[in-house]
Amino acid sequence: MAALYEGYTLCGLAPAQNQSNSGVLGVEAERDSDHVVVTDSTRSVTLYKVSDQKPLSSWTVKQGQTLTCSAVYNPQTKEYVAVSDGKVIRIWKQEHLLLDQAFKATVSADVWRVHCVAGGEPVVLFKRGAVRLLDALLSAPQQPIEEVLAQEESIRWSTNIVTESQQFAIFTTEQKGDHFLYLQRLNPNTLQRYRLEREEPGLSPLSFSASYRDKHIRLLYLYPNGHVYQSVVSERGLVTDEGGQAFPLPRSLLLSLPVGEGLLEAASAQALDEAHIAVVGVPHPSAGSGKDFLCIWNTNFQTLQAGKEIAGKIYGQLWSFWNKLFIPHGKTLSVIPYECPKSSLASALGKMRQVKTEGELEQICSTATTFDTAPVEEVQREVDLLLSRTDIQDLQPSLGQLASTLVSRTLQDPAFYTPSSLAQLVHTRCLCHSVCPDLVLLALERKDYFLCQLCLQFFPDIPEAITCACLKAFISLEPDGVSFMETLIARERGPDGLLNGFSPTSAAEYRSDGLGGGGTRAQQDEEMTSPPPEQICPVGLHKAVLLNEVLQTAYSDSFLLPHLKDLSSQQVVLFLQYLQFLYLKYSQDAFPQTHGLRSPSLSQILDWVCVLLDAHFTVLVMTPEAKGLLVNLHSFVKSQVRLVSELGKIEGSLQELNKMTAKKDVGQYSIEIIELF
Repeated sequence: MAALYEGYTLCGLAPAQNQSNSGVLGVEAERDSDHVVVTDSTRSVTLYKVSDQKPLSSWTVKQGQTLTCSAVYNPQTKEYVAVSDGKVIRIWKQEHLLLDQAFKATVSADVWRVHCVAGGEPVVLFKRGAVRLLDALLSAPQQPIEEVLAQEESIRWSTNIVTESQQFAIFTTEQKGDHFLYLQRLNPNTLQRYRLEREEPGLSPLSFSASYRDKHIRLLYLYPNGHVYQSVVSERGLVTDEGGQAFPLPRSLLLSLPVGEGLLEAASAQALDEAHIAVVGVPHPSAGSGKDFLCIWNTNFQTLQAGKEIAGKIYGQLWSFWNKLFIPHGKTLSVIPYECPKSSLASALGKMRQVKTEGELEQICSTATTFDTAPVEEVQREVDLLLSRTDIQDLQPSLGQLASTLVSRTLQDPAFYTPSSLAQLVHTRCLCHSVCPDLVLLALERKDYFLCQLCLQFFPDIPEAITCACLKAFISLEPDGVSFMETLIARERGPDGLLNGFSPTSAAEYRSDGLGGGGTRAQQDEEMTSPPPEQICPVGLHKAVLLNEVLQTAYSDSFLLPHLKDLSSQQVVLFLQYLQFLYLKYSQDAFPQTHGLRSPSLSQILDWVCVLLDAHFTVLVMTPEAKGLLVNLHSFVKSQVRLVSELGKIEGSLQELNKMTAKKDVGQYSIEIIELF
């Protein structure tokens, strides 16, 4: 069964001049599965780290200039490409602070889009249908650009597909109510033009998406009446357009979606794999009209497999990268993770593939919900037996149901708790917070910090309120709480055989390095000078492990800030002291790659320092205990500003050094004098 998980906000939407427009020109994939480039309809391009919902870089054109197509990332050159004011192509790298410092070239015709996908070269599609490879265009920017489209014909949608042996520019057009598909082969340079079959009079496609599979290009398109069609064109044997002739494009009806009263106005369909499509802006079959949903449908079995209501105005835009859906709605751009396992008819209908497995799960759930006849040991044995199966990944939906059943009984019966079973279920990576929303809070209530750590580590969708609840519990952890946790750790082993993230050896090293609040180091070597207070870990070993997991949990600043204000000033000071300690460890190049730790990154540490100061700055200024800490942080920032300023003074010289080519034959020994001006 396909699944939609708990979503989160990537960013707010820039105000658009047209109220029917989201303000987002495009969302494009970047270097890996955790980075995207968002272009708004005003003047900005922003690089985001998706898991942290953090803008890493942002670039803006001057007042009076406008970005006219979404920026793309070229993985071959590690550069960004965008177009402003229709004809100005801009190319820059992440280190550029201003777009005015970037390379610019003005071309002779208006550009529709720039496309760039992995394995292919950047392609420029002009508004009148001409296609050029970016490098060939930049070699002569003012080269004449031919007009491919007929009069009153205009482009409606475009994409770029790379196959095993070929690269295609694909776009659709509209002319007087007729719709056409163009396939531009780039090597050799050939063009095919197809006419789409007409739908009911006056109906034009709301959205298109294209995919490549089994030597065929598949075009998916959605109409306002809810009809989803697919047209298939072979990669080979394509006929060449002669004399502007358009060949008819056959189609097949994949789905007839419920539309409620009237027709769809803003909706979009996106192919996810060979059997699933995502649709946004269409009513849920059982919810009636008036509400917009994001749904995943199985086209093989014509079944709705997952649905999530989308609040706010829908703009008919939908992007999909790396099992994440990006949807502008209301005033936000949201990210919703999804999963589409291979489906059989039974699983598509909401049933397990094997009757035996279904019976086992029903038996375990039934056993777990009986208070008098099902002791913890019996439930644990049955869960162990189930999780020993080799096809455990096929049971994902039912494992979530099992975890929810165990949590539900525990909440009703204080005497019943199965920490080992719950930890094993989390370890399968088949659970997430949205599937079992009470699990983390239950673990906190039971002081099962090992289970909390596993949830923080494996759940990608933990809300900011839960993250702050964990932080508050961990930072307030008393010694007896740690002893209780160590008892659990003795019984449960974490991933990779580490005890709660540590092996016994690394834990000893951790203490000897000043972590854990001292220990016997001073007794063993009395002659050694004690390190400064800020270089001694202000929290215990296991508390540090738990705090590290919090630091690595994804969050959005706007949603985190209100919950951080629930922390007391003493808790904030202690947490800031720990963050300062981590930063100093990083500055010594001794911390990140040692001890077998799951360590937060330097950027995560600094981000948490910033968000804590934002939430508590006024209180910290009035707290005497925080004065020294704030002075240290101020001194650090001041030194960093000074360092960056000094580096800026020699930036030009360093760039010239980088451009210099080393002499090939310098002998066994040489001295070279380089003059810097």
